Amino acid sequence: MGSEALEGEHVGWREILGRRHRASLAIVGLGVWLHAADGLLVATMLPAIVAEIGGVSLMPWTIALYEIGSITAGAASGLMALRLGLRRPMAMAALLFAAGCVLSALAPAMWVLLVGRLLQGLGGGGLAALSFVAVTRLFPPRLMARVMAVISTVWGVSAFMGPLIGGLFVELATWRLGFLCFALQAVLLAAWLGTRPEPAADHAGDAKDGRFPAFRLLWLALGVVAIAYAGIRVGPLHTPAFVLLGLACLACFLRLDASAPAGRLLPRHPIGLRTPVGAALTMILAFAASTIAIGVYVPFLLTSLHGVSPLVAGYIIALESIAWSVGAATVSGSPERHDARLILLGLVMVTLSIMGLAWSVPFGPIWLVGASAILQGLGFGTAWTFILRRAAAVAEPGEQALVAAAIPTIQRLGYALGAAYVGIVANAAGLEGDPATLARTGLLVFLACLPLTAIGLVAAARFTRAEPGTA
Repeated sequence: MGSEALEGEHVGWREILGRRHRASLAIVGLGVWLHAADGLLVATMLPAIVAEIGGVSLMPWTIALYEIGSITAGAASGLMALRLGLRRPMAMAALLFAAGCVLSALAPAMWVLLVGRLLQGLGGGGLAALSFVAVTRLFPPRLMARVMAVISTVWGVSAFMGPLIGGLFVELATWRLGFLCFALQAVLLAAWLGTRPEPAADHAGDAKDGRFPAFRLLWLALGVVAIAYAGIRVGPLHTPAFVLLGLACLACFLRLDASAPAGRLLPRHPIGLRTPVGAALTMILAFAASTIAIGVYVPFLLTSLHGVSPLVAGYIIALESIAWSVGAATVSGSPERHDARLILLGLVMVTLSIMGLAWSVPFGPIWLVGASAILQGLGFGTAWTFILRRAAAVAEPGEQALVAAAIPTIQRLGYALGAAYVGIVANAAGLEGDPATLARTGLLVFLACLPLTAIGLVAAARFTRAEPGTA
């Protein structure tokens, strides 16, 4: 243990970028890039898409269906990795993503593009979850924090490059070529994976038994659809009804998965404080739900209350992604013995950033909004860099793949739940009216996120107190 910690002190970028690891790092980075940049690319191209093929009323579903596919595929990815290894499921996810891009590129009407977006979500969600599995399979524990820093950097780069690429295709060519560009990247990734050897892995005892859990995945998908619908079409009666329906479906999924005799999709006790892994996933769920408001409402409130241009508002939000990358790169060399305190420090920073946004978004000044966004990014970069390494260390034997795949899946589920939650708060407070009404709405939206961060901090304390190997 002592020599391992000492070795961790000297883990540098030269080793991870060396010949032994750079191909694996590139595969992980490309898998995350395709998933991360796709949503921002499509958001930029969407006005041109609607102008050509129509379907303006269906615009929210271009995002919702992608998220539904991502969450569903992400839940199945850990099991697929245990049953089939890493290489084949990742190549299949890349080809599924490519097929969705091609279908979207050829779409004559919005409903065809929506089918393509669902396929892109299934493939992209699978790529993201399997990339997290790949971190545990392809790299030793002492390098995981560096790899997570690279993943954070990819997310930050996508915040700028996704809209830029989409804008260039719209201005200089056509949005259809934008989809084909990403399809080509996915095909190249699948071909590259076909040339790679399958990494060794410890397979769970029941992973190869039982049928594919389509029924459980159906409950999961129905739950996410209901919650997404509640957030897209907000009403005083129908929104809470669909949220409750969605939560009931998700509860059925969790119960069925926990009682499955073979082939579980998530670790045992994935939500709650009973186990360290359950606490980790609860922490991720709570903090994802509590921070989605910055992307959903800050641009609207800044432009409405403070006269900020949409471009400036967008780049204020992008500061979070850049700060996330900077924070991750800064702390990624820390030895494993500091994981717990850095995770807690980062999450406290995130909580303070929400307090800053609660004041600065409705009342100003604008620089404080930017500073709060930076603080949130730095906090996430500091904490998220070490969550996978610690979660893998406290996971039950044979569950590392399930835990790794569950992290991005639960995170996106948190975003879906959080978007519906803050949508209810915002619509109840009022999104139309005079500046005083909008300022009150901005204050209430972010104050409503603080109870979620409190839950997340309690779960984080449980997670970080657990010693590796005590699961």
